[in-house]
Amino acid sequence: MKVLISDNLSQAGVDILEKAGLEVDVQTGLAPKELKAIIGDYDGLVIRSATQVTADLLEAAHKLEVVGRAGIGLDNVDIPTASQKGIVVMNAPDGNATTAAEHAIAMMMALSRNIPRACQTMKEGRWEKKKFMGREVTGKTFGVVGVGRIGGIAANRAQGLKMKTIAYDPHMPKDMAEKIGVELVSLEELARRSDYISVHVPLTAETKNLVSTDFFDNMKDDAMLIDCARGGVCDEQALYEALAHHKIGGAALDVFGVEPTTLENCPLLGLENFVCTPHLGASTSEAQESVALIIAEQVSDYLLKGVVTNAVNVPSVDDDVLAQVGPYLTLGEMLGSLHMQLAKGGVEEVNVEYSGKLAELNTRPVTVAFLKGLFTPILNDAVNYVNAPIIAKDRGIRVVESRSDKADDFINTLSVKVVTNEGEDVLVGTVFGHSEPRLVRLNNFRLEALPSGPMLLVFNNDVPGVIGALGSTLGAAGINISRMTVGCEEESNQNIILLSTNELISKELLGKVMALKDIADAQVLDLPDL
Repeated sequence: MKVLISDNLSQAGVDILEKAGLEVDVQTGLAPKELKAIIGDYDGLVIRSATQVTADLLEAAHKLEVVGRAGIGLDNVDIPTASQKGIVVMNAPDGNATTAAEHAIAMMMALSRNIPRACQTMKEGRWEKKKFMGREVTGKTFGVVGVGRIGGIAANRAQGLKMKTIAYDPHMPKDMAEKIGVELVSLEELARRSDYISVHVPLTAETKNLVSTDFFDNMKDDAMLIDCARGGVCDEQALYEALAHHKIGGAALDVFGVEPTTLENCPLLGLENFVCTPHLGASTSEAQESVALIIAEQVSDYLLKGVVTNAVNVPSVDDDVLAQVGPYLTLGEMLGSLHMQLAKGGVEEVNVEYSGKLAELNTRPVTVAFLKGLFTPILNDAVNYVNAPIIAKDRGIRVVESRSDKADDFINTLSVKVVTNEGEDVLVGTVFGHSEPRLVRLNNFRLEALPSGPMLLVFNNDVPGVIGALGSTLGAAGINISRMTVGCEEESNQNIILLSTNELISKELLGKVMALKDIADAQVLDLPDL
């Protein structure tokens, strides 16, 4: 069997693949046409961030069984197309966590002691000792936005520097935060109290431009921002305004909305109170060797033994189980994603109930699929079918499974109740025919909906004119409605309306929707495409 390595990979990873008996070709820097011309000869493809695994490339990959990403991010892989073609996509989500966290701390120290500017002036022949007065970090408050694996390590390193640590993470249970020594606060409070703020969240619909004008307005005048997470989480234009007008003390970015980043597409680079690096968060010899070893072992295990590890699109189950519960894996992941986007507060408990004939099957993979869907909106590529149960355990989330031979109005149902520190939600789903997942209950509202792609969920009074006003408002903004489902609550005069839209609705348009008469609440959803 043949494996192509199309991006730079540590030799240690190449050695593992070759020792396993695989034929390995290393061809880096290929143009898309060149890669497409040869990809049909390979069973496995190992990449980093440079290679673009597009639908067009996958169409030519006639033998390809697995794509392995030496690292975490999978923005460069068309996962839906790979799934349709039966190609396993796997990554190494934890291989560079320590390195990324350490880079954030390094950026903080560089900002605090003016190291980049001082270094440059000396190289230019100037000795300007008095110009670069720094400050200590000891005793200062270190605010972490997102307490995942990397954010947790960054907080731990800051604690080692004798800093106070606070954090914003609406999905982290309070007791788990206390175990790692951080105080959970609101995003606004974090901005107000922190001397240094380090961002550690993936780029999702929820986190895009999370750090923007309001955030900077709440920061101390001498506070500093560090973002080594993902480009797009920080609003670069808003950051430019805050730095240019000295509303905050400084900022350091390792990631940008447009990469490669130059002064032409990013005016931040022209500011003296700004420090930057070209996406070096994972760039240490230790991290690169770690992810190379991890992905090489995973790819070889899959090609030679059929063992699936850290797959983002295929659960680790045999063909017989997959044939029985396959459609419910999709349903479970869909309900998980929807649950997390509906949830308020940190998740504490998950109750999964299988009813009808489904209760007689091996449903453990469905529970795992639900957990993967639950964490994907907040962790993105860092969660997969293998580590989802581990993440639940690490976060102190209790997962309870139960079974019933009765499924009310359907042959089979999957019912999931998610309990948070602020309340609970119940979603019930089923599969129509052989492969059509449907949401049939949202709390007390009964409906038959296909939650998929960008959507708008509206809570409204059951009175005439609401749907018309809603349609007119969206239409005036150029938003097309492809599907609409109305759910009724029998005990009240309340409805929910679930709309599939051609694109995600902006915050501004959402505000207009919520201002409409007889609409009590509305929420934008971004669900996996089915």
